Amino acid sequence: MSIDILQERRISLRKVISGTSLIAGTTIGAGMLGIPLVTAEAGFFPAVCASFGVWAFMALTGLLYVEVALTLPPGANIFTMAGHYLGMRGRIAAGGMFLFLYYCLLVAYISGGAPLLGYLSSALFGVELSPSATLLLFGTVFGGIVWLGAKAIDRVNLILTIAMFSAYIVLVSKGSSEVAVAKLTEANWGKVGFALPVLFSAFGFHNVVPSLCTYLERDRRSLRLSIFLGTGLALAVYLVWQWLILGSLPKDAIKETLAAGQPVTMALQTLTGKSTLFAIGQSFAFFALVTSFLGVAFSVVDFLNDGLKWGGKRRPLLVLLTFLPPGLCAALNPNLFEKALSVAGGFGEAFLNGLLPVMLAWKYRTLFSREQRVEEPLAGKGVLAALFAFGLFVMGLEVVILLK
Repeated sequence: MSIDILQERRISLRKVISGTSLIAGTTIGAGMLGIPLVTAEAGFFPAVCASFGVWAFMALTGLLYVEVALTLPPGANIFTMAGHYLGMRGRIAAGGMFLFLYYCLLVAYISGGAPLLGYLSSALFGVELSPSATLLLFGTVFGGIVWLGAKAIDRVNLILTIAMFSAYIVLVSKGSSEVAVAKLTEANWGKVGFALPVLFSAFGFHNVVPSLCTYLERDRRSLRLSIFLGTGLALAVYLVWQWLILGSLPKDAIKETLAAGQPVTMALQTLTGKSTLFAIGQSFAFFALVTSFLGVAFSVVDFLNDGLKWGGKRRPLLVLLTFLPPGLCAALNPNLFEKALSVAGGFGEAFLNGLLPVMLAWKYRTLFSREQRVEEPLAGKGVLAALFAFGLFVMGLEVVILLK
C-alpha cells in the first residue's frame, strides 16, 4: 500500500472522528432530561422502538441537508438553501421557525436550569436563593458568557461537556444496581406516540450541517459517516439513559416530576438512602442544560445579528433580545421544561429538521434530471413522501397533546 493511500486514509479517519464528535456533541444535551418523562407511560421496549424510529428519521433528514448543501457554493446555510430552492417565502418560513424553535428551547433550558442552579447553590455553599433570584443569576452568569463571544463559550462549554459526561458515567455505574427487570418489562404501546415530539427535540443536530460540510471539505463519504456515527452514539447514550431511569424509578415519581415541569433527575430523590446519586444526577442535569443553553443562545445571537446587521458594538442588545423573551416566559411559568421541549420538537424540529429538508430535496429532484444532478440522491420520492408524512404526523400529535 502506497504512502499516499495511507495518508489519505488517515485524513479521512481524522475527518470522520472530528465530524462524529461534532454531531454527537450537538445532539446529546438537555433533551435527554425530558425523554424518560414522556416514555415512562409507554415503557422501556416501546421507548426503544420510538427512539430508533426518531433516530432514523432525523439522521435521514440530516443527510438530505447534506445532499442539498453540496449543490450550492461553500458556506451556504439552511436559510440560503431555503431561499435558493423555495424562494423568499421559504426563507422567511425557515427563519421564523428557527426563532420559534430556539426560543422554545431557551424557555425549556432556563426553566430547568435556574432551579438546578438554586439547588447547587444550596448544596455547595449553603446559600438559599428565591426562584426569581436563581432566574436572574442564571441569566446574568450565562448571558455574560454569551456576550463575551465564541472563545469564552468554547472554553466554558468544553469544561462543562467533560463534567457532563463524567457525571453521566458515574450516574449510570452507580445507578445500575437499582434497575429492576420487572420495571423494564412493563409496556403500554398506545402511549408511545406522545413521546415523539420530545424525542425530536433530543435528536436535533441539523443546524451544524452547513458548517460541517465546510469543515469536512465537502467530503460526501465523511459527512455521511459522521452523521450516522454521531447520531448513533447519541442513540446509544439515550437508550442507556432510559434503561437506567425507567428501570430504577417508580412510574408515579416520574409522573409527578412531569406534572411539576422539572427535569427527570428530580425524581432521583425517590431513591431513599441514595442522596449521593441524587446530587450526581442534579449535577449532570445542570451541566447538560447549560451546555445546550450556551450553544442555542450563541446561535440565536448570531442569527439576530445577521438579520438586524447591528455589528459587534450592539452585541449586549442582541444578548438581551436573546435572553429576555424566554426569560420572561420562564419567570411567568417556571414549570415549562417538558412542555417547551415538546412544542419545540413537535413544531420547530418537525418543520425545520423534518419537513424543510424533505421539501428542499424534492425541489432539487424536480429541477434537475438525473444527468444534471451533482450527486446521486440518497432516497427516491417515495421515501421523501414517507418522511414528509411522518413529520406531519408528529406535528399533529403535538396539536393533540396541547389540546389535552
